[in-house]
Amino acid sequence: MASAGPRLHSGPKLQSGRRQELGQSFQDGGEHYERVRPGYPQESAGWLVPAGARDAADIGAGTGKFTALLAERGLDTVAVDPSADMLEQLRRTLPDVIAIEGSAEDTGLEPESFDLVTVAQAWHWCDPGLASIEIARILRPHGVLGLIWNQLDTSVPWVHRLSRIMHAGDVLKPHFRPAVGPEFTGLESHLTRWEDSVTTEDIQELTKSRSYYLAASDSTRAKVMANLTWYLHEHLGHTPGDVLQLPYLTQTWRAFRA
Repeated sequence: MASAGPRLHSGPKLQSGRRQELGQSFQDGGEHYERVRPGYPQESAGWLVPAGARDAADIGAGTGKFTALLAERGLDTVAVDPSADMLEQLRRTLPDVIAIEGSAEDTGLEPESFDLVTVAQAWHWCDPGLASIEIARILRPHGVLGLIWNQLDTSVPWVHRLSRIMHAGDVLKPHFRPAVGPEFTGLESHLTRWEDSVTTEDIQELTKSRSYYLAASDSTRAKVMANLTWYLHEHLGHTPGDVLQLPYLTQTWRAFRA
């Protein structure tokens, strides 16, 4: 799947304050995030990494779910994230990766140092204009910006209802096209369909790692978990410990430094 064109569609329209509030919910809980969040398919990184690339920076790296794919390909990789707790988990699993605190708008990295910069599951927390300027600054000429999203495959009816109960806010509209600044050109995308083997307990823990749940009140959290338990165990008829194949889509976007 490839697409390009002059019109850009942004992601969820969050006011700056609300975006910061939800993003702040990820500052702690790195161990839980690492344990329950899915990884990314190898195909995504294989399509994204340019031939001959030597150096990569993974921005908003979190616990290193996508960082690991870059390091496995032999790239000298730097991970950047604003959360010290997330980076602590990343250093444990990827001790050879340099991990520093920073943001997409202010990485603190040297100019023209990377062939590839990736932002996995985090571009919607960024200011796309400021982040585009900063990422273009640290990319070499003709370097690649990669934007990656895992999302539940809501074309499957039971998953669509599950996503609503979980308040999975990162389910993208069919026309979605990430906003990037004029520093980048040739925006195109690649879609990977895959499944993650999970138990019903895993799905409950996954729900607890979502920004909506993390920022919610105790009463709202209890309501979400009660609805989820009813849906999985009573409506769908699963028992605790059952293994489900949870369908995902990974949408990978790339653009080139203009």
